[in-house]
Amino acid sequence: MADSSTQSIVIDAPPPQVAAAICDFARYPEWTEALKSVEVIEEYEDGYASQVRFVLDAGVLVDEYTLAYEYAEDISRIEWRLVGSSKMQKRQTGSYDLDDNGDGTTTVTYTLEVELSVGMLGMFRRKAEKMIMDTALKQLKRRVERPGEGS
Repeated sequence: MADSSTQSIVIDAPPPQVAAAICDFARYPEWTEALKSVEVIEEYEDGYASQVRFVLDAGVLVDEYTLAYEYAEDISRIEWRLVGSSKMQKRQTGSYDLDDNGDGTTTVTYTLEVELSVGMLGMFRRKAEKMIMDTALKQLKRRVERPGEGS
């Protein structure tokens, strides 16, 4: 059973700058601690990634998976879904919604829904999702606001 989790963060940058960091998949391992490699395996005609392969090693959670991406025309929403299944996941859907606050900042709302292949008590799964989302948003904020720094 998959439950949806949502978290938001304000980033001190306009939406196009935030979207550029999110869409620069090849550089994720530079600033996302758990991702060991990321490979764009298919692109749309406009150059945006349509399928991306991830190798994740977060200690207790090790997985390889491919996500298919879709984008709003103005890149204010970036959505993904798991292609097939992986060793750890039966299903994953998610999105980033980028809202321009009108003051040079962007509110990024991250929504994630994961159905694991392995059993995990709901309480522990929700805690893990919260930690994953919290870490992802903080690392994205640091990447956009201080691009020269690693994770």
